[in-house]
Amino acid sequence: MFEQEVEIKNRAGMHTRPASMIVKVAAKFKSEVYIEKEGINVNAKSIIGVMTLAASKGTKLTIKAEGNDEQDAVNAICELINDGFGEPL
Repeated sequence: MFEQEVEIKNRAGMHTRPASMIVKVAAKFKSEVYIEKEGINVNAKSIIGVMTLAASKGTKLTIKAEGNDEQDAVNAICELINDGFGEPL
């Protein structure tokens, strides 16, 4: 398992559009991909799961993946979050 911590940087936090972006990126990988917030793990390939995190700006998340492309999956999602989903920081 590969994991990395990342912080939500965009002002609006993880609303519907960013959540759907995460799901689309996660779906490209064969690995199982999860997002953890305060001990709660959700499947990163599930829009409902990702939306339930309600992650606002400054929230720290742990991105985890297990499988053949686990490191690439985690890095891709972390890059998306670090870029603020293309929104104002």
